[in-house]
Amino acid sequence: MDSERIRDNFKSNPKMKRLVDWLIMNQVQTRPRWYVRMLAPLYQHRGKHSVIHGSVRMDTPPYRKFHLGDYSVIESFSCINNAVGDVVIGDHTRIGLHNTIIGPVTIGSHVNLAQGITVTALNHNFPNPEKRIDEQGISTAPVNLEDDIWVGANATILPGVSIGRHSVVAAGAVVTKDVPPHSLVAGVPAKVIKQI
Repeated sequence: MDSERIRDNFKSNPKMKRLVDWLIMNQVQTRPRWYVRMLAPLYQHRGKHSVIHGSVRMDTPPYRKFHLGDYSVIESFSCINNAVGDVVIGDHTRIGLHNTIIGPVTIGSHVNLAQGITVTALNHNFPNPEKRIDEQGISTAPVNLEDDIWVGANATILPGVSIGRHSVVAAGAVVTKDVPPHSLVAGVPAKVIKQI
């Protein structure tokens, strides 16, 4: 039985879905339970000579895909979360110190993320002013960083954004729209400054 069929079966049975979710995820800490994290090497794909530093928080339950390519590195104090969507990282890519990646996110090969960067495909819903925001659920829009990209320190890449290959995101930028290939973007919100 493939994973999509399993997901469809859980969606059609809300009680079973809640039970399995409770067994896998700590509902207060919103991360996989300790016994699930112990099994992570069995269900995470870590490429040849890849490195995940010991202080990285890997919130990667087994019902979503986590893939780290060959010769790629996730540096200290980062957080990788695939609870609401797959996280796929290519070859020869560096996720810098204290980065946060919340799926669904695809990061290509030869990508360099500096320090303190947030790449998130998740947003909280808040259309109903009569309800608390935490009661209104979430939405996701996939983020895609193509090959050969450099993202400067403390930048933020928001849901639904695609960044074209051989582009640079300046430090502190907030990327809210797609970035064409061979572009330098900067600012809040980020705008194309020049073509590379």
